[in-house]
Amino acid sequence: MTKPLDGIRVIDFSIGQAGGMATMIMADFGAEVIKVEPPGGDPQRSLANSPVWLRGKQSVICDLATPEGNARARELAAGADVVITTTPHEQAAELGIGYEQLSATNPGLVYGHVSGFGSSGPYKNYPAYEGVVAAKSGRMKAFSGIPERPGPAFAAVQIGTHAASQSLLSGVIAALIERDNSGRGQLVEASLLQGMMPYDLAALVRTQLVARNPEAFINDPFAAMANAVLRMPTLNYHPVQAKDGRWLQLGNLLQHLFDNFLSAADLADVYADERYQGPPPTWTPDDREAFRDRMLTRMRELDSDEWMKIFIENGGVVATDYRPAEAALDDHDLIDNGHVLVQDHPIVGRLRSVGALATLEETPAEPGGPSHEAGADQDAVTPRSTPVVNASGDATKAPLAGVTVLEFATIIAAPLGVSFLGDLGARIIKVEPVGGDPYRGMGIHGIQAARTNQSKESIALDLKTAEARDIVQKLVAKADIIIHNYRPGVPERLGIGYEDAKRLNPKIVYLSVNGYGPKGPGAHRPSTHPIPGAALGGALAQVGKGRPPGFCDTIEEVRLASEKLMRANEANPDPNTSMVVCSSAMLGLAAAKRHGIGQQIFIDMLGANAYANVDGFLDYEGKPPRAVPDHDLYGTSATNRLYEAAEDSWVFLALPTDAEFAKFCEVAGVTRWLEDTRFCTAGARATYEDTLAGELAQVIKTRTADEWEATLATQGLGCVRADGPLPGDFWATDPHVRENNFVVETPHPRYGNYLRWGPMVRMSRSPLTPTGACLAGDHTDDILADLGFGADDIASLRARGIAWSEAINPI
Repeated sequence: MTKPLDGIRVIDFSIGQAGGMATMIMADFGAEVIKVEPPGGDPQRSLANSPVWLRGKQSVICDLATPEGNARARELAAGADVVITTTPHEQAAELGIGYEQLSATNPGLVYGHVSGFGSSGPYKNYPAYEGVVAAKSGRMKAFSGIPERPGPAFAAVQIGTHAASQSLLSGVIAALIERDNSGRGQLVEASLLQGMMPYDLAALVRTQLVARNPEAFINDPFAAMANAVLRMPTLNYHPVQAKDGRWLQLGNLLQHLFDNFLSAADLADVYADERYQGPPPTWTPDDREAFRDRMLTRMRELDSDEWMKIFIENGGVVATDYRPAEAALDDHDLIDNGHVLVQDHPIVGRLRSVGALATLEETPAEPGGPSHEAGADQDAVTPRSTPVVNASGDATKAPLAGVTVLEFATIIAAPLGVSFLGDLGARIIKVEPVGGDPYRGMGIHGIQAARTNQSKESIALDLKTAEARDIVQKLVAKADIIIHNYRPGVPERLGIGYEDAKRLNPKIVYLSVNGYGPKGPGAHRPSTHPIPGAALGGALAQVGKGRPPGFCDTIEEVRLASEKLMRANEANPDPNTSMVVCSSAMLGLAAAKRHGIGQQIFIDMLGANAYANVDGFLDYEGKPPRAVPDHDLYGTSATNRLYEAAEDSWVFLALPTDAEFAKFCEVAGVTRWLEDTRFCTAGARATYEDTLAGELAQVIKTRTADEWEATLATQGLGCVRADGPLPGDFWATDPHVRENNFVVETPHPRYGNYLRWGPMVRMSRSPLTPTGACLAGDHTDDILADLGFGADDIASLRARGIAWSEAINPI
C-alpha cells in the first residue's frame, strides 16, 4: 500500500532520541532510513528506550575520521533525499558532512539539523541535553514549590526533545513538498530550545502587557501560574483521592462538563443553595473552599474503580486515574487505536512500545522491524545515484504557500498545532462559533488565545444555520486540509463530516483530533489536558518519588497533596498533542501532494502523549524503570541534577559520559575523583550515587551559578544557571532568543505591536513570515467577500447573527 514517504531515502547521522524519533516516524511512513553510526554504534543505544527510535532502520558503521569511512558516508549522502544530523555545523563541516559540502554535490538535498540551543548566539555550543535547556529557559524554576525546599525543581517530561523531533519531521516534509515545486533542497533547523516554546502558553505575552499596563492584570487568575506560585487547583481541574487511597484526575474545564461531574458525583444539589448560583469562578472564596472540602470528602466515599465506572457510564465526565507510563501499555483505548506495538526484538525479547504516530486511513504506517546491532546492514546498503528533481517553480515562497487549512477546533491542542502550519506559510482559516472559541474567554484580555491563534485568519459563523453551512461548504471546496476536534458525530450533524468534505473535495486531508481515539471504549468520552498527563505517567514522573501520598488522614492533607499534584500535572499534554497534529497533517499533505491521495486521519491525545513519554511508555524483560526525579526534585542522578551554588543561586548539572565527567573534574579542580574507584566510571558513579551527590554539592557551593555556567557551559559541559528568569521573562528578554529570532515582533489588533513566539523551525531558503494572533471573526468580512458576498449580503448575515466579529477593546 502507498505510503506518504515512499521513495524517499534518509541518511541518519543523528545521535540519540531527538533525531532518532523523527527518522523512525519517517521509516514508519515509507522512507528508507539508513542510520550511519560511529564505531561502536550510537552511544545512546545504551538508553532503555533506544529500541523504539532505532526501529525500521538499516545500520552501517562509518568512521568519519578515516578516508574510507568518510568517503562511504559522503557517497551515501550524495544519493539521499534527506540527511539528518545532530552534529554541530562547524564539526560537521570539518568531517565533510556539513550542509554546504553535501548540497554542493546534491542540490536537491533536504538537510535536517537538531541542536540544543540553535546555530547562533551565546549558547550555541551548550550541550543539547533536555535538562540543560529546560533549566536555562526557566522551565525548572516554574516547577518550584512542588518540593518542600527552596529553589527550582527538576523537569521530568522530555518536552523539548519531543517537540524538536516532531518539528524536525514537519519541517523536513515541508521542505520536501517545496522541493517538488522549486527543485531545490535546503537546510532545516530545529532545536530543543525551540521545543520549549509551545509550552509557554501565555507568559511571553503577559510579561509584555503587564509591563505596559500593570493595573489591567491585577485580577488575572493565571498570574500565579505564570509566576510559579503554588495554589489550589480550580474545582474543574482537581486531583482527588478515592476511598482506596488512589488518586483520580478531574478535567471538566467547561461548565457543562462540570455540571456532568456534579450530577454523577451526587453533588448537583449545590445549585439549590443561593450561594452557588453561576459557575465556580463567581463563587466567593469562602464558599468555594467550603464546597472544595465537600467535594474532596465525597470522593473518599467510594473506591477509585467505582468512581471511574460511574464517570464512564455517565459519558460526559472528564476523569482518569493517575498511573505510571508503563501501566498505560495495558489501556484498551491505547491498544485498540494502535498505539501499542508488540514486536519480538532480537536483543531484548518481547517489546511493547509506541505504535504509529497517527492513523492515516489510505496511506497507513507500517512500523518497520525491530532494531538490530549497529552495523548489521554494513554489506546490504548500497549507494544510490543523486536524485534529480525536475522542477522550476518559484523558490522564494514559504514552503506551504498555496496550501489552505480550515480549522474547526477549540481550546489548545488542535488550534496550537494548526498555528504551526500557518507559520510554515499555509493560509489558516479558523471557523469559530458566534461568540468565539471558548478559550478566548479564559484569561484577562484574551492573552491565552494569543498563543493558539497565531498566523491565522478567523471567520465566526453560526453553523446551526443553513446559510452558514453553505458558506463553509464553499470554503471546504477550496481547502487542502481540514482539522477539527469535535466529538464523534458532531461534524456530520453540522454537514462537515469526512464524507461531506470528500464529496466536495476528493483530495481533502481531513484530521480528526480527540481525546481517546475512534476505536476504543473511550471514543465518545471528552478529554482535557490533565487526563493524558495523569494517564500517560507524565504527572507522576514530575511530582517526584513518594508523591502523591497514600491514603491521607485528613482533608487538609488531601488539599496539600492535590496542590502539588496539579502543579506537576501541568499543561504539557496539550502542546504535546499539538506537535503531533502538525506533523500528522504534514504526512497527510505529503500523501496528497506526492501521490494524489486525500484521506481521513485520526489523532488522539493519549497516543500523542505516549510519544512525549516514550522514555517510560515501553516494556521488555529487564528494562530499567523510567528515570524519575527524587522526592525533593533535585534530579535523576548525581550527574543529572540541580545543585545549590554560592549566594543562594542554583545550577543544573548534566555530565552523562565519562569524558564529560573527566573534563569537569579537571576544570573544577577535583582531579582526585578520576583516581577514585567510586567515581571514575559511569557504573561506579551509579553505585555511589548519594556519596557523589554530596561531594558535588560541596564543590558547587564554592562558586555562584553564573560563575559555574561561564566556566563550564562555554567549554561544552552541561552546567547552566537554573534560577534565572521565568519563561515569560526569558523569552521576552534573553539576547540568545533575539539573535536566533525565536521571538518575532508582529502587530495584534488589541495589543498593538508585540513579541510572539517564532516558528518551530528555521529554513535556509524558504521565507517564514509568521503573523500575529487574530481575534474571533477578525477576517469575517474579507473571507465572505472572497467568496463573492457583497457588502449588503454581509451586513444581512451580521444583522441576523449568522456572521460575527469580536470587539477589539484595545488595552
